[in-house]
Amino acid sequence: MFNEKLVMIPGPTPVVKEIRDEMAREVQAFGDPRFVADFKAVIDGLGKMLNCSGKTFVVAGTGTLAMEMAIANSTKRGDRVLIVSHGFFGDRFVDICKRKGVEADVIRSEWGRIVPVSQIEEQLSRHRYAVMTVTHVDTSTGVCAPIAEIGEMMRKFPDTIYIVDGVCATGAEFEDVDGMNVDILFTGTQKAFGVCPGLLMLWAGKKALARRDALGETIPEYYCDFHKWLPTMDDPFNYFATPAVNLVWALKKSMELIEREGGLKARDVRMRKNALAMQAAFEELGLKALAEPCSRAITLSNLIYPEGIDDARFRSELSGEGVMVAGGLAAYAGKMFRIGHMGNIDVNTGVVVLGAIERTLEKLGQKGKLGAGVAAYLSKMA
Repeated sequence: MFNEKLVMIPGPTPVVKEIRDEMAREVQAFGDPRFVADFKAVIDGLGKMLNCSGKTFVVAGTGTLAMEMAIANSTKRGDRVLIVSHGFFGDRFVDICKRKGVEADVIRSEWGRIVPVSQIEEQLSRHRYAVMTVTHVDTSTGVCAPIAEIGEMMRKFPDTIYIVDGVCATGAEFEDVDGMNVDILFTGTQKAFGVCPGLLMLWAGKKALARRDALGETIPEYYCDFHKWLPTMDDPFNYFATPAVNLVWALKKSMELIEREGGLKARDVRMRKNALAMQAAFEELGLKALAEPCSRAITLSNLIYPEGIDDARFRSELSGEGVMVAGGLAAYAGKMFRIGHMGNIDVNTGVVVLGAIERTLEKLGQKGKLGAGVAAYLSKMA
């Protein structure tokens, strides 16, 4: 039995020692000039990294809070929102809009497919929408939306705020806020940035900031109001709510690792190569990805079991081999598992994980697979 398990769910992802060491530092006061300088470096660095000429927000909270923050600062009661949903987490916007008193129209794709850009454009032409939301990568399906192509199309609808949920994409799938015409992008630290859960990051372009101004001095929400946070983001000496000091340091270290790697484009190339190699290995082992190849994410794979494999037993046995994966959601619960392959993992991690999957399949009666997945993976990574 393993005392330590590789956490290969779609988030949180494995945290490397350099980042863990930042979490273990002696805490500083949030007004300490040393921490203020570090916090400012993170805020400004993220703005440059994602090419956002507006404002960057780094706030204690989860990706779900970031979803609410995006809607809260861009809509008012009675507005109409278009939600482009590629799975379970796209649908989460529906409840957020309902509670806000915002009318939501939803375009849903069949799980494993994307909503065609032409269909999105057609729907936008039917009504006046204050906001449109798209999930870049939905962890329930493993589908990756063409956000750059959508952003180009959105130039035809200048009054609509384009919100991208980048929770399972940002820091892996290449994103460019200004270049892709995105108005609001958000993510969490626990996915492709490879940091512990606890911080949301949100990039708001100039159009999004103007929309917040147009909503008036106050909005119903308090903690997630852009106006409450802007003084702190401009100068972290200004206090609004207590920052997660050690998580800020951990995020700073993650950003250093990304820059050391060559930036977000280089990171996309590395993760794409690794994802294609992992997916080739999964196919070799008889595991079928739910997402179509043309719209398959590089951050995770959602894998349908071969005939005769029991989900609960598979994940239990795999845990005994030292690897944790996540189960399927909704109609795919019990029919597939979800495995993350993002962040700061390396080839050694891939070999260990695939070896554990091979041994588990062998135990469950899928004979002749030992070594096949690892060999396929290494041949693609060579």
